[in-house]
Amino acid sequence: MRCGRRTHGGQCIISSSDGPVRTCVGCRERASRSSLVRLVADLTTTEVSVTSVVVDPSTSASGRGAWVHPHPDCLNRAITRRAIARALRVPATADYSRVVAWFDQFVYKNR
Repeated sequence: MRCGRRTHGGQCIISSSDGPVRTCVGCRERASRSSLVRLVADLTTTEVSVTSVVVDPSTSASGRGAWVHPHPDCLNRAITRRAIARALRVPATADYSRVVAWFDQFVYKNR
């Protein structure tokens, strides 16, 4: 169980005092917003055919967001299943290179 909270019957119990709860698009587990990474579509790119997905570290960028655990398995599963593109409502051909670079820099090096 990745949520780090008490469990009951295999399900994560998150109290309302933990703040907002979001669902990871990779593993579909619910977790507090502070323990997830928010991804958004970068609408400032000039290429019309490819939408770039970026990490929103301040969680304040406008628009639709997708949430994922800062864990390599969750990111890989979300990209493979096209769950990020579906959550952001962008074409399945989205570019995840900036997200992967961010994970390489901030998540993988801490492992």
